Amino acid sequence: MSEERALVWFRRDLRCDDHSALSRALASAERVWCAFVFDTTILEPLLQRKRRANPEGMPADRRIDFILASLVELDQTLRKLGGGLIVVHGEPVQCIAELARQLRIDTVFANRDYEPSAMARDEALERALRAMGSRLVTFKDQVIFERDEIVNMQGKPYTVFTPYKRAWLARLSPADVAPRRVEPRRGQLRPPPDSLHSRWPSLGELGFAPSDLRALKLPPGMRGARRLFDEFNERIDRYEMQRNFPAVKGPSYLSTHLRFGTISIRTLVRAAHALTLQPGGGGAGTWLSELVWREFFFMVLAMNPQLASGASFKREYDALKWESGPRADAHFDAWREGKTGYPLVDAGMRQLLKTGYMHNRLRMVTASFLVKDLGIDWRLGEAHFDEWLNDFDFAANNGGWQWAASTGCDAQPWFRIFNPVTQSKQYDPHGKFIKRYVPELEAVPEKWIHAPWLAAPESLAAVGFALGRDYPFPIVDHAKARAATLARYRAASTDDDDALSEPAH
Repeated sequence: MSEERALVWFRRDLRCDDHSALSRALASAERVWCAFVFDTTILEPLLQRKRRANPEGMPADRRIDFILASLVELDQTLRKLGGGLIVVHGEPVQCIAELARQLRIDTVFANRDYEPSAMARDEALERALRAMGSRLVTFKDQVIFERDEIVNMQGKPYTVFTPYKRAWLARLSPADVAPRRVEPRRGQLRPPPDSLHSRWPSLGELGFAPSDLRALKLPPGMRGARRLFDEFNERIDRYEMQRNFPAVKGPSYLSTHLRFGTISIRTLVRAAHALTLQPGGGGAGTWLSELVWREFFFMVLAMNPQLASGASFKREYDALKWESGPRADAHFDAWREGKTGYPLVDAGMRQLLKTGYMHNRLRMVTASFLVKDLGIDWRLGEAHFDEWLNDFDFAANNGGWQWAASTGCDAQPWFRIFNPVTQSKQYDPHGKFIKRYVPELEAVPEKWIHAPWLAAPESLAAVGFALGRDYPFPIVDHAKARAATLARYRAASTDDDDALSEPAH
């Protein structure tokens, strides 16, 4: 081992176990420091958006609370290993370059990010470090297979998920999911120097007020991730049957932890894949497919950076004519606030505002409603989810919205349109989830809970409920909206399928 001095830059990987960059730094450097940067190029635009939405007082954001709490645990764990975490607030290229100068760093180690802005940031840092006589090295960590590692027989990226998944599984080996060992020798991990020891920015100094994160069932940090994973392991065999029902505890609830890297993707894939080889492994297999979808969207973004600038994957759909004007603005506000008059849609949107989480089935239902019932540009919905989702990840969010809007890679066909009432009856049959987030419908009989406007007014009056007073009438008629959507897409589509032969879903 050389006398090399290394700095590990934590980003989307807030853990100190099974960590590629930290493992490689410990394998090659004599002294290793660890750092995290609260990135002003990300935080300032977020603050501006939140201040515009609510100009009164300091804004809150659950994700910032989650990061801070996770950093505290990461720092404590690193200290037990002899090190600690340097936390700074500023422009990341400048901050990391300055830390490298102060600590006389030879190499900055980091795990790769695949968003175009992050890749440009790393290229800028690489140039800055090179000018100082240092270097940046990055490693694959947040995915099992990255960029163009999974390609078709012609050497091109897949544009359909099923063959991508087939190739992904065929390539998977024990080495791909083996833990990256983090075993520092005594004195190898270094604590923050005294000049940087106590300079962690507070939540207020970052520009944010405390959120309600602690009141939600989202434990932060490595211990929180492990707890949720252990709980999910007890019901993973039922995942395939229960994952679509928002009133049931079916999902893993690990998406925020995956986003911020408080648990390793290798840990999850290793466990899921092992279970698929056992009797009754269908639930694990279905969950593994969801993890592969995540990687599919990462690959699509990495190979198509124009998506980060608002482009449709299928470029012909950039010509779609979206609704605009005061009526569309009012409809968008009603959608955001969960006041569309469609109970399941409203329940999903209110869940997002109240908790920062939305069930995956409801992400599809609410996105379809915005795009194909209201005729509103999917990019506006994408931006709303960006602001509110605890687990917001650009690749997954963009992929999901373009899937729902039929503009994306291996998206649903444009003539497939979710019927919000049918979805409600199928996936929340007793209205349990609806009543949790739309409590004004509590007294409405189960028969009418999915479409209260179909009930006779006197039937609703008998339980003290009136549409238009206690809950809004539907803001659009689904059948008419469906017809308008078919015409909108047909005008832009190069697909010759007979749209009218496809039933509503």
